[in-house]
Amino acid sequence: MRRILFATLFLFGFVCHAQERAIDKQVVVTAPIEAVWEAWTSKAGIESFFAPEAEVEARVGGAFHIHMDPYAVPGMKGADDMRYMALQPPTMLSFDWNAPPSLPEARRQRTFVVVRLAAVDGQSTRVTLHHTGWGDGGEWDKTFVYFDKAWGYVLGNLKKRYEVGPQDWAAWREQLKKAHELPAK
Repeated sequence: MRRILFATLFLFGFVCHAQERAIDKQVVVTAPIEAVWEAWTSKAGIESFFAPEAEVEARVGGAFHIHMDPYAVPGMKGADDMRYMALQPPTMLSFDWNAPPSLPEARRQRTFVVVRLAAVDGQSTRVTLHHTGWGDGGEWDKTFVYFDKAWGYVLGNLKKRYEVGPQDWAAWREQLKKAHELPAK
């Protein structure tokens, strides 16, 4: 009996240690799967819910550059040099990802995001996002917390895109312009 208990505890500890930390988010969007696929794989689609500016080339190794701050210098705009890793139209896409410029240590690394789309009916699509590849401690923990919140906003914007229309980035752009102005001398 003691051996069985020891073996069970050992295996339980191994399984718990082997689990990868991940962010998992899900939303149901009131749009057909083809429209949601287009939102994730085209410049116009990305700019309708994700960021005010994007460079998108939907092919393996193609650009998935998401510019949250289009006025920043190259390398500081957001997800400047990200790439699509895999595409299976219209149900799965994946891309590499990095931390925001405010977390430079973690930003030098890459994580991975898988987005899966499933038709609920002809007019709705379930979008599931899985973000993995996290390190431990320091800026990794801050980055994890940041994206746990940020992906909720992104998926919320995707949902709103089909309920009320594309995201209007005008106010965001104005805030960014003011933030980039040099102080008066």
